[in-house]
Amino acid sequence: MVSGNIFHCRKNSWPPEEYINKTTLQLFDFDSAAPPEHAWRRRLNSHANLLKEFRVTFMEAIKMVRLGIRMWSYVREEASHGRKAPIDPFTRESCKPSASQGVPLGGMGSGSISRGFRGEFRQWQIIPGLCEPSPVMANQFSIFVSREGGNKRFASVLAPGQHEGLGSSKKADEQGISSWGWNLNGQHSTYHALFPRAWTVYDGEPDPELKISCRQISPFVPHNYRESSLPAAVFVYTLVNTGKERAKVSLLFTWANSIGGNSHLSGDHVNEPFIAEDGISGVLLYHKTAKDNPPVTFAIAACETQNVSVSVLPNFGLSDRSSVTAKGMWSKMVKDGQFDRENFSSGPSMPSSPGDTLCAAVSASAWVEPHGKCTVAFSLAWSSPKVKFVKGSTFQRRYTKFYGTSDRAAVDLAHDALTHYKRWEEEIEKWQNPILKDEKLPEWYKFTLFNELYFLVAGGTIWIDTPFQSSNMRNSQDQVKESENAVVQLTEAKVDCRKRETDSTYDSTASRGHNHLDENYKDISHENGCVNTLRKGNSTNTLPCSTMKNLQHDDDNDDGGRFLYLEGVEYVMWCTYDVHFYASFALLMLFPRIELSIQREFAQAVLCEDGRKVKYLAEGNWGIRKVFGAVPHDLGTHDPWHEMNAYNIHDTSKWKDLNPKFVLQVYRDFSATGDLQFGVDVWPAVRAAMEYMEQFDRDADGLIENDGFPDQTYDTWTVHGVSAYCGGLWLAALQAAAAMAIQLGDRDFAETCKRKFLKAKPVFEQKLWNGSYFNYDSGSSGNSKSIQADQLAGQWYTASSGLPSLFDDFKIKSSLRKVYDFNVMKVKGGRMGAVNGMHPNGKVDETCMQSREIWTGVTYGVAATMILAGMEEEAFTTAEGIFQAGWSEDGYGYWFQTPEALSIDGHYRSLIYMRPLAIWGMQYALSLPKAVLEAPKMNFMDRIHLPPVSGGLHNETGVRKIAKKTKCFSNSVFNCAC
Repeated sequence: MVSGNIFHCRKNSWPPEEYINKTTLQLFDFDSAAPPEHAWRRRLNSHANLLKEFRVTFMEAIKMVRLGIRMWSYVREEASHGRKAPIDPFTRESCKPSASQGVPLGGMGSGSISRGFRGEFRQWQIIPGLCEPSPVMANQFSIFVSREGGNKRFASVLAPGQHEGLGSSKKADEQGISSWGWNLNGQHSTYHALFPRAWTVYDGEPDPELKISCRQISPFVPHNYRESSLPAAVFVYTLVNTGKERAKVSLLFTWANSIGGNSHLSGDHVNEPFIAEDGISGVLLYHKTAKDNPPVTFAIAACETQNVSVSVLPNFGLSDRSSVTAKGMWSKMVKDGQFDRENFSSGPSMPSSPGDTLCAAVSASAWVEPHGKCTVAFSLAWSSPKVKFVKGSTFQRRYTKFYGTSDRAAVDLAHDALTHYKRWEEEIEKWQNPILKDEKLPEWYKFTLFNELYFLVAGGTIWIDTPFQSSNMRNSQDQVKESENAVVQLTEAKVDCRKRETDSTYDSTASRGHNHLDENYKDISHENGCVNTLRKGNSTNTLPCSTMKNLQHDDDNDDGGRFLYLEGVEYVMWCTYDVHFYASFALLMLFPRIELSIQREFAQAVLCEDGRKVKYLAEGNWGIRKVFGAVPHDLGTHDPWHEMNAYNIHDTSKWKDLNPKFVLQVYRDFSATGDLQFGVDVWPAVRAAMEYMEQFDRDADGLIENDGFPDQTYDTWTVHGVSAYCGGLWLAALQAAAAMAIQLGDRDFAETCKRKFLKAKPVFEQKLWNGSYFNYDSGSSGNSKSIQADQLAGQWYTASSGLPSLFDDFKIKSSLRKVYDFNVMKVKGGRMGAVNGMHPNGKVDETCMQSREIWTGVTYGVAATMILAGMEEEAFTTAEGIFQAGWSEDGYGYWFQTPEALSIDGHYRSLIYMRPLAIWGMQYALSLPKAVLEAPKMNFMDRIHLPPVSGGLHNETGVRKIAKKTKCFSNSVFNCAC
């Protein structure tokens, strides 16, 4: 816990008064129009520098030349089938990344659109796995001001004219958007970001006597599993007239019928106006997608009130071939400040021709009295109800559960956004205020904590609904009776992947990539999504599914659906598990049902096998896609859930970190939520995962050994023998599995785990502890004694789960102090984060690309470990380095696109990446759930009494007794309702 105001050694406060005139702030002091006290800020005229991508060294390139050749061949092969390889280092985007990002729009899992801090709409991710980074510059807000007397007129796009996305437009036809008034300088306009909201304040631009605040709001509301899935956003303009004359102000929202890239030119797009009885009106844009992708519709709308008049222009074009051109539309607004009312009855437009861009506009006009105020609200919604993956699987997005699949759903979404946004804001403020008002926390941390959540919207997320099978519903008495016996049944069905018979009848020509157990397994996995199928010899034991316990408000029968998010927009793999290990704290704290759903998906995956052959690119060898008992690296790319392990550089069934990470995440979630039914459901997979790892204990000393290749999340950093990272994860997993076994009544398995732990721990310390930290590994290579920043990853989870520490307090603090003094403070004076590897002589470990990198998410994880060890000051200094390098004005420009890695000279690798969500691991450490805080009082290892027998993790006996009812622990922080 934070113990005091100890983090303000440097000025890290950005009060709005430094960016906005105090008088202006006072004018906006109503209706949330003023930007918050704590926010990330930029002036609109700030330079958006191009970002610099990392480069491998000559020696690294030599080492990877064979991998590069194989990968090049693989990328070309995938392209020949119309597919994008999940990792493609050879293809470069035409739009070079720049320091221009801002808060993205919409909720989670329904496609996303980002908005740069200067107002451009960019980073389009409507089609799964496809990201179009270039801004669509026709999508703008503009303003037209005329004052009584006619002496003063102003017309301008509300975005700076100096913009990298506008260059090509200025060269285009004079009838296009280059004819608009790009008159905003941006010197007196500022952007303020606090995800999921953002404020843009125009302090006298373009009209010196008109103050404008635009508030962008998206429905990202923790624990709200309905509205957080909605693809919609609201833009609330607050206008304050400081002049002595009435001002007629018209705001204009223009939108191209496009999903990014060149999609606006494909043709057959249609626009249609709409108007509702309650004054909400706008334009519906039907977009016909290419390559047989599901159609997309957009709706732009405004709310008419007693003071605000709304009009529309359903279609205009960007060339002189259009009946109404962009230039003509602009001239109409300059002259009249509104469009003709007859436009509402114009009906659907003619389909656009290939090569033409079809756009629409909504105008909202109001008179603002001298020293008066006015509010105008716009909404944007999009609807792409079906998710279609490249290999054919289709699903319905979660929001369709509430809005249906009609092509007019976007109208309802836009309407409800305008009527519900105030409630969204109330819930958002209720969530954020306790953290924002905590004076013990450093300023930079407060807003960076929230802003890093951008990835849950912009990280290529997909959220689908779980089909509700009414025929499978049982009465509550039957459920209770089954719950009482569930663990006994599940655990007594022996999970032994070593004795499992290989599926020799597998048909490699099958058109679908289902998990290969049998047809019963397929039905369960695709209809109910539960983990209830086990192999035992040649038989399959199937148990009824059970509904996850209610974790928060909302529909009690709603399990939260199924959720996917990408490792990163450049590494296109869903739910990459070794990275989710770091990122999952955010989901656990904010959307625990989603987190448990993901764990159930992986638990199910552990107990399946996919025998299709895969070539691994690093070594050129062949293996099978998914091995029974191994935790998959990811849930797939082109057919998630059905074709897992899209990652094919190494054979991840031989990785040493995935299975322990699964056990640790499951136990952390189990202890935090107190959901005993969740523990029952995933327990067979936990046992299978632990038993699978026994094969890697080569010398029977209780410890797993690495195999001399990068068999871990650091997949270019070779490991020999026992390693601090994987060995520590294994020790932690043994302890977590023992604790979980005790709570579920599987005492025999708890005893075997404890026996392993007591045998392995002294060996681990003897082989790796050098008096001040744990060596990288027990080998004899030049980096075996390196200081790894992530050496206590296992201890991080142990402390986060309320389990006894793996090592004594001296060893933990000494190791963290070594990391702080060397990996953190010897790199740019602590202003970059923690470098992954550092030699004990103070030189960066340059063994490979990853040893010399700074991983943003790992740095946050190290900081969380420091907090849990009582080293708060060092923790925040360590994490602040990521802020300084990525988010500050003096940094490299990685805001709202935090990369996986930074080189010491600030070059990036893999923008918009999952792992930096680990900053929520810090917040979790600062506010541990009550269930976790009380857990250390019960040392589960002390409660396990070992009989005088030896053996591995396999045993024939299972659970003998469990609580009468599977229910949630009473001290859970998540208010489980049993």
